[in-house]
Amino acid sequence: MFDTLSDKLQGALDSVKGQGKLTEKDVERAAREIRLALLEADVNYKVVKDFVKKVKDRAMGAEILQSLTPAQQFVKIINEELTELMGSTANKLSFSPRPPTVILMVGLQGSGKTTTCGKLANMLKSQGKSPAMVAADVYRPAAVDQLKSLGEQLDVPVYDEGTQADPVDIAKHGLAWARELGRDVLIVDTAGRLHIDETLMDELVRIRKEVKPHNILLVLDAMTGQDAVNVAQQFQERVNFDGVVLTKLDGDARGGAALSVKAVTGKPVKFASTGEKLDAFEHFHPDRMAGRILGMGDVLSLVEKAEQAVDRKKAEELEQRLRKSQFTFDDFLDQMQQVRNMGPLQNLLGMIPGLPMGKLKDLQVDEKALGRIEAIIQSMTAEERRNPDLITGSRRRRIAEGSGNDIQAVNQLLKQFKQMQKMVKQLSSGKMPKNPFQMLGGGGGGLPF
Repeated sequence: MFDTLSDKLQGALDSVKGQGKLTEKDVERAAREIRLALLEADVNYKVVKDFVKKVKDRAMGAEILQSLTPAQQFVKIINEELTELMGSTANKLSFSPRPPTVILMVGLQGSGKTTTCGKLANMLKSQGKSPAMVAADVYRPAAVDQLKSLGEQLDVPVYDEGTQADPVDIAKHGLAWARELGRDVLIVDTAGRLHIDETLMDELVRIRKEVKPHNILLVLDAMTGQDAVNVAQQFQERVNFDGVVLTKLDGDARGGAALSVKAVTGKPVKFASTGEKLDAFEHFHPDRMAGRILGMGDVLSLVEKAEQAVDRKKAEELEQRLRKSQFTFDDFLDQMQQVRNMGPLQNLLGMIPGLPMGKLKDLQVDEKALGRIEAIIQSMTAEERRNPDLITGSRRRRIAEGSGNDIQAVNQLLKQFKQMQKMVKQLSSGKMPKNPFQMLGGGGGGLPF
């Protein structure tokens, strides 16, 4: 998401770089490019107009700080306005002092609402909560079964009464059931429609009156762009939701919904779904997203993912081994698996400062290469993983056949691993190579970059 927008905004910023000062002509030219970039990203026209006006007013009236170049000052202004446009700060759920906290999920059919219920339950469970879910979508085929399946995967209880009962009664009975179980959060999945209709809205209003939710979350498909914002306006008029969950942010979306919904409805984006897996779900941070769009990275999110994925005890053990210049294939495999637990490499690269999101689409990251490497290492014996020098020609053939690779791929990995061991020795001795990435090689059957 935001690939094209990021490219266009980077282009607009490039146009003012190298200027000794920002003239009115420079600002006008950059503002015109920014306006076009936002409109092409399917951002609401009025939102674009107001955004560009604010940027121009600030840029023309701003005193350039002595420590900043005009381009840096312009980037700072755009970054702050983008952050403001998307809601300034992250907005979290409201939790009731008297459990269960009720979260009502609403939205159109096809927005990913039921899957989002599972993802939210998974996130809350990881935070120490004890969630439960209610299957109140009795209209979509298999919606109840889908939610029950998600509940089984997550070990989260699901209340349902089949597909013939009244959704309002299901929600009411589900709340009483959650209280009896002692669950502290109840997520209610409601029916969606292919379009806004009175029946849908009336039903949601009745459910809201019955269960008195502490949070109403509108699930929107980010790939529908401006249409998603129109849907949000209509839901806001009838249901008065508290926040938005944007799904399919990993798809080829232009970004219009994320940049428009707060300005149009006054309600913030609270969560973002960034993939198909149940853990591909995160709090939406406007400041971090603005940084990603402008190629400034998102170090905080990267650190948070690392803290969740990395085993501290193993990390400390590895540190001690590295100090002694000990680094085996077992260490390498363990570290690689922990990196994979952080999510797709393409997403992680987008969080690194200096790598604009729009340019990452041209960087080919072979996720399958990681699987091939794992297969090769796991085809080695324990002794071979500890001492790769034992891997002679016959052993290489055995490893290649056992992992489903050719000997060239095994040779490439062994060569790169020796280079890694060399780099580890240099690090432990305090001698950092000038270009460590160059030592790792690349291509062929080896590392995926």
